[in-house]
Amino acid sequence: MMSFEMNDRKKIGLGLTAFGVFFSFLGVVFVFDKGLLAMGNILFISGVSLTIGLKSTMQFFTKRQNYKGTISFGAGFFFVVIGWPILGMMLETYGFFVLFSGFWPTLAVFAQKIPFLGWIIQQPYIRSFFDKYRGKRVPV
Repeated sequence: MMSFEMNDRKKIGLGLTAFGVFFSFLGVVFVFDKGLLAMGNILFISGVSLTIGLKSTMQFFTKRQNYKGTISFGAGFFFVVIGWPILGMMLETYGFFVLFSGFWPTLAVFAQKIPFLGWIIQQPYIRSFFDKYRGKRVPV
């Protein structure tokens, strides 16, 4: 069994990823501010790279089944940088969901263990939605 060791590089990576999500959220709240959105994207990508390693990041984004998500996320980042933040965020959101769709089952199991949120997820209609995706593998 492999244990997850949390070294300083991974801690910094998780922090950068969290700041990237926060800056992207602020960019959307402040009416698609392209500076905040671009900063959020840079922090998110660098945080993921530090957390899982540069080689694993490159392998993840260049997998054949991830091409559609990688291209749309990259095109969205490009549109944010050139000044079209709404189109860019739509493309990035689509790319994000395509790239990280394999992580949703793991996230659902984790969310079921959170006290109040777990109770909500255990409700019959919501539980049936999560049960459809249970048992799939994480893509990394």
